Amino acid sequence: MLAPSIVFVDLETTGANPAFDRVIEVGIVKVTGGQVEYEWSTLVDPGEPIPSLIQGFIGITDEMVRGAPRFADIAGEVFARIEGSLFVAHNARFDYGFLKNEFKRLGMDFQPRVLCTVKLSRALYPEHHRHGLDALIARHALACDARHRALGDARVLWDFVKLVEAEKSPEAIRAALKKAMKAPSLPSGLEATAVDAVPEAPGVYLFHGENELPLYVGKGVNMRARVQSHFAADHGSGRAMQIAREVKRIDWIETAGELGALLLEARLVKEKSPIHNRRLRKNVEICAFRLKEGGEFNQDRALELVPLAGAAPEALGELYGQFKSKREAGNTLRELAAEHGLCLKRLGLEQGKGPCFNHQIKRCKGWCAGKESAERHDLRLKTALAVLKLRAWPFPGRIAIRERDEAGARCEWHLFAQWCYLGSVKSEADLNEAAQTRFDAAFDLDTYRILRRELEKRAGSEDILRIERERHD
Repeated sequence: MLAPSIVFVDLETTGANPAFDRVIEVGIVKVTGGQVEYEWSTLVDPGEPIPSLIQGFIGITDEMVRGAPRFADIAGEVFARIEGSLFVAHNARFDYGFLKNEFKRLGMDFQPRVLCTVKLSRALYPEHHRHGLDALIARHALACDARHRALGDARVLWDFVKLVEAEKSPEAIRAALKKAMKAPSLPSGLEATAVDAVPEAPGVYLFHGENELPLYVGKGVNMRARVQSHFAADHGSGRAMQIAREVKRIDWIETAGELGALLLEARLVKEKSPIHNRRLRKNVEICAFRLKEGGEFNQDRALELVPLAGAAPEALGELYGQFKSKREAGNTLRELAAEHGLCLKRLGLEQGKGPCFNHQIKRCKGWCAGKESAERHDLRLKTALAVLKLRAWPFPGRIAIRERDEAGARCEWHLFAQWCYLGSVKSEADLNEAAQTRFDAAFDLDTYRILRRELEKRAGSEDILRIERERHD
């Protein structure tokens, strides 16, 4: 049903990025006319050490690939075995992307028709949520004698396709193939493998144009799906169309989860100032109100407007509001004045002699006319401002929030103090070292909002670790 000639392909690699990492094993099962024509596999010397994590996961060591051919030595044979056949792989973007890059380094053009068995499974079995190879093996009782080895995994794909053809009608398979093999519409300046390489994982992606400064920084719990959404045919805005026209390269940074992606996105947008990002940029005009307390200092007005960007974190509990500009702060204050009968002069919104405008229209209780004491007025003001009050840091010192990916294989610790993000580490040993390190961190409103939501969501969670109060020598 799929094609008269099919190659089921699986690769093992030194990492997840086809632009930098290399192939260390190739496995191919070729099926012609519904019968296995041959099976073929080889180890490949990547020309660099295999990371210990990869060695432990797939069982291929540096010693095993020592003396194996380089990819350049087998490129011609691999190309010949695949040419003219339907290229089938699980999470095909990964395997296709790696081969595409390996061939590109050698000046070879590699453009087979590609079918991803993840997409095929989703189209044929939409009632299931998981479509990874382990899930398919368990759900369909498929046998695999060498999991995480190239030829063993390629054999499983052939077994899955045979099961599909036995269970599903030709019409259902044709409809699923049409859906699974639909190619995304990509900008003319972007290579097809650019999106293929982006992992289906949480993280931050960066769109680049002609230079190293990014055009746009975004985040997603599934980066590949989020990136693809930028290139949809029905762009929702002119800005989306402009980004799609200008992008030439995509980089990404994987995180353990959404919190890490949110924090990294906020930091990178401020550091790199991408021209197409409107949110999360540096805003030196951000400000807040502070109540003046008693004495001569408090004779004329009850409030002062202070910068919030870079404010001392320990003073946040004394501030009210998160305003993008003085104008926004003033408009908010006028609304509160009208609602709570506050005096525009006491609030610093009007100057001059005589009663304020609100008193003239009977919306002020008369501080400006000597009818109300400053203490009584300011008590009402404090009540009105309560909904805008910034939250004081609720811990005696630093905290770390642990975040794991869905599979539990990736873990990160995000370190905070006084609402400031200090950084992320990937092990408890690194966390212990970071906990004793001095950081110069300024308050950032976006981090404050992200962390406040996260603390509310994780209230009582064991993933929030309180760290001994910082020592100040």
